[in-house]
Order: sequence, then structure tokens, then C-alpha cells
Amino acid sequence: MGIAARGRLYPKDRRLARGAAVLMTLALAAAGACLPKSQTGSRPGGQRNITIYAFSVMKEVMDNGVLPGFAAKWKREHGEDVKFTASYAGSETITNQILQGVGAQVGIFSIERDVERLSKAGAVTSNWKAMPFGGIVNKTPFIILVRKGNPKGIRDFADLGRPGVKLIHPDPDGSGGAQWSILAIYGSELKKSQAETGGVDQARALQLLKSVWGRVFSTPDSARAARTQFETGYGDALITYELEGLQMKQAGAGVEIVVPRATIFSEHPAAVIDRNVAPDDRPLVDAFMQYLWDDEAQRAFVKYNFRAVTHEEFNEANPGLAHIELPFTVELFGGWDRAYPEVIDGVWRNQVKKKP
Repeated sequence: MGIAARGRLYPKDRRLARGAAVLMTLALAAAGACLPKSQTGSRPGGQRNITIYAFSVMKEVMDNGVLPGFAAKWKREHGEDVKFTASYAGSETITNQILQGVGAQVGIFSIERDVERLSKAGAVTSNWKAMPFGGIVNKTPFIILVRKGNPKGIRDFADLGRPGVKLIHPDPDGSGGAQWSILAIYGSELKKSQAETGGVDQARALQLLKSVWGRVFSTPDSARAARTQFETGYGDALITYELEGLQMKQAGAGVEIVVPRATIFSEHPAAVIDRNVAPDDRPLVDAFMQYLWDDEAQRAFVKYNFRAVTHEEFNEANPGLAHIELPFTVELFGGWDRAYPEVIDGVWRNQVKKKP
């Protein structure tokens, strides 16, 4: 037998033991290599990283304003460099990606419903609505973009339903911006009928949505993709965030902004994806979240054509922001808990999209 009565190892057994020890060391090293690494932990030279997923039209303000602003602030206060890994797509798309396991640590979404989906799945476990302003970081109204000179004579949502109008509209099945647009069209008639008669006329709102959707000839997967398609010359009109129209005009594009008499203000929530944040990373991630409501970040939102939520007077610094005669929010429908099942599903998906 290999082991002597006094516990000594024969030479052959000593070789086997050494081999087993080497194998065990390699196995432990491999296991360590496979352990999940913190995305924001300290790095050599004091560098740290935060992974952010945001809905498509946040790209410019985040990349050029908010992210470098926070990095500079953290460097001043803590002496560490902060790098960001950022990804942008339709709000429902990034939500689905997070649900499938991507390592986002902070998410900024077009609609509240997407954060609630993450909460129900256990990806967001903290009370995100306990953040300032109920977790809403910025807002913007929905407008209509038309070609220079407005050759189709479009003045309001109703004009989009006229024969001969080719409308680009992002896909409500994947884009939060598209869902806001549906609420903007449908809600505009509810708001106008409310102002005129004191009651909301749902039949009138349904008829408008049907007529407008009948002119949709292209449904890109995000608000940014819809803008890109419009920029390349397709279509006569595009319903989108005000900031998209202002960016295009500032870039010299041949477009005009039509401001509907009644339209919705979209409000955009941010949340920590708690599942992906290690305890030692939490202070950095929480500091970034708080920074989103800092005056510096709120002014950056305004500079890039969003509306601030902390101070209305900040918005006066951007003369391009339009006055809306009859503004409304998702609360016109009773919040997202009712707006999605009753309007997006019940009206658009079941009565408008599904043609007899």
C-alpha cells in the first residue's frame, strides 16, 4: 500500500502528492479568475469604472456633459479617475438587456414602467422612487418635426392624418419614446376636449390616433433611429422629443419644429441596478446618482435641450425650449400603471395596430 504504517510516504506517493498540490493550486487560480469582478472597484493608479445603460437620446448630454462633469468632481474630491462604460438604445431594449444579465450598474430610462419591470425581476431592489423628484432626472415635451418650409402644412397632430403624409414613428414595442408619442397623440385630444367641455372625449382621441397611425410608413426601433432615418430624407414628418428637433436645427438640418397645442411632457427616471453593484462600489455609484440632481448636471441637461426638474428657472437659459399651451403628463391617464395597459395595450395595440 502507498502509505506506511508510521505515516511516511514512499517516493512514488510523494510525487503524486506534489502533483495533486499543483493541480489544486491551478484549480484555485482558475476559480479565482472566474469570480465576478467589480466594475467600479479601485484600480492601479486610482482609476474606477461605472457601467451605464441609458435610452437612446441621452447620448449627447451624458457623453459630453454629465459623465465628464461627474468625473471631474470625483477627481477633485477623491483624487481618483472615473471612467464610464456607456451604452444607448431604446428604453425597452436596454431594460431587456439588463434583465438578460448585462452588467449595467446605473440605468436611465424613457419610461417608469421599465424600472418597475426591473424591480419585479429583482434587478432593482432599492426604493428608486425615494430619490429626489421621485427618481425623475429630466423631462421634455413631444413635438412634430417637418421639412423646411413645412410643405405639407402641418400645424398639429390632426394634420398628420391627412392623405399623402408619410410619417416616421419609432416602434412602441421596443421604444419608450414611441410609447410617449402614442400618449401624446391620444392624450392631446383628451386634453383639448377637457379644456373645451370639461370632460374627456375618448372616442375623439381614438379616432385621431387611428388617422395618424394610418400614415405611419416606417417604425425604427428607437427614437434616435427614427431621427436618423428622417435626417437621411425619408418621410414628411416625425413625432419625437423636443431635444431631437433642437439638436437637428442647431446642426443646420433643413427641418422645422411644429409645437402641438396640447402635448405630453415625458419624464425620465434613473435607478441603480442593485444586483450589479458590489458593496465596496456602492459609495461611488450612489454619489453618481445624487449628482444627476446636482445643479451642474441639471444645467447640462438644459444645455443639451432637456428640461431641468430641480429648478424651472434653469430652463430659461435655453431660449429654444418651446411654450406648450396645454401641457400634460402621464398622470392624465392615471400614471404608467394605467397608461400602459389601457392606452398602449388597450387602445394602440388592440384597436389601432390590429386592423380588422
